[in-house]
Amino acid sequence: MNSLQYKDLLINFTTEFVPVWNDKGTRAEKPVTFWRPSTSSDALGNFVSLGDVAVAGYHNINQLKIVAVVSEVDRENGTALRPPVDFERVWEHSGPRARANFSIWQPTAPEGYVAMGLVCGLGNDKPPRNTIRCVREDLVTQAYVDQLIWSDQGSGAHQDFSAWGVSPSQAAPGQTYLAPGTFTGAEGYAKPTRQSPVHALRLDLALHSEDLPPLPREMAPGRTMPEQVTEGTHVCELPWFTVNDPTLTPLEKLQTCPVYRLKRIDQYSLVASGQNTTPASQTFSWVFAKGEISDFSMGLRYVTDIDIKAAWTPRHSLSVSASLNRDFTHTGLTAQGWERESVADVMAYIPANKSIAAYLVKSRYELLRVDGSQLGPTLTYASGDNVYFSELLQPEAAVTAVEEPQEVPEEVPEPTENNLEITPHDGIDDTLLP
Repeated sequence: MNSLQYKDLLINFTTEFVPVWNDKGTRAEKPVTFWRPSTSSDALGNFVSLGDVAVAGYHNINQLKIVAVVSEVDRENGTALRPPVDFERVWEHSGPRARANFSIWQPTAPEGYVAMGLVCGLGNDKPPRNTIRCVREDLVTQAYVDQLIWSDQGSGAHQDFSAWGVSPSQAAPGQTYLAPGTFTGAEGYAKPTRQSPVHALRLDLALHSEDLPPLPREMAPGRTMPEQVTEGTHVCELPWFTVNDPTLTPLEKLQTCPVYRLKRIDQYSLVASGQNTTPASQTFSWVFAKGEISDFSMGLRYVTDIDIKAAWTPRHSLSVSASLNRDFTHTGLTAQGWERESVADVMAYIPANKSIAAYLVKSRYELLRVDGSQLGPTLTYASGDNVYFSELLQPEAAVTAVEEPQEVPEEVPEPTENNLEITPHDGIDDTLLP
């Protein structure tokens, strides 16, 4: 797959590992094997590990487990990565039951960088400094210590030790946080405190937008108001590890569908129209539906884990948190419109002998695989934040060379959440007009 990029850091993934040590024969209460991520394949020739991997049990994890590896965008002068300046030993197995000396080390990162995981040592010697890389602080985010992987209880080692997983904190809107798959450790068997420095990688969720063109202020005479007017699209790219796809394993997603596209198609949708056939201005009022049409966002979350209105954690072996951009999901001010449909009132002053139409922006969301097939249901959301008006010209007005000036009402009532009172011409957001 193509590498993911965050600033000057490249992120890729490996499914190949080299076994380093297991606790067979130590009589430890729980089994464990320590593995080193391999970047020997041609595709990962410039990538390096962020730390070793601890897995409960003795089974072979090759082609089953996936962990992140990293590289520089600028391979010659890049500053995203640095080797550790030293290592500090946190555990060694050299007791009476040791069949081979083994040690675990905490990398000491250079100033401005962080170590993402522990490293195993063969024997009691420090690992070589080029075994892993440390990551610049601005490229990572704080994480937390998660579940216990293994402890040496019962092993007879002179020093108590426990290995723990790492999970990311809740992602900020428009970002995803990824724990690289390494482990942290503690002296003793108690869970490390919140002050323990653990980190996750971070990525922006790429968003490509084609804005919705302005709604025409006026429409040609002798026609009915169209139900839908023009389209605009926004596409959010979701890395494979942020989506649960019941038809694909994590390895299959990595290989065949590295990116999913959550597509939003916007349209102006007609909600009301009015015709004033009298010689004086009149007030018209309508009721319209806003928010999510039906509750398919719950179905999307059930199938894919994607939560339109909040951060989510996908169900697979990688530890991930992701959150969509709030403008993309219409949740910049509030998320209450999702999973429920509500109503709002709109009032408009229509000048004499005029016909107008009121439009809302409706958004349709579709989650697409690389091959274009859709995963999960289609969502529809009607934004009630703005109402847009278009006037249907009368035949005689269509041939008038000079447009008559529009009267400005002395006062336009302020819109509320459920009651919008708008003058068709002067209540329109002019920034949306040509």
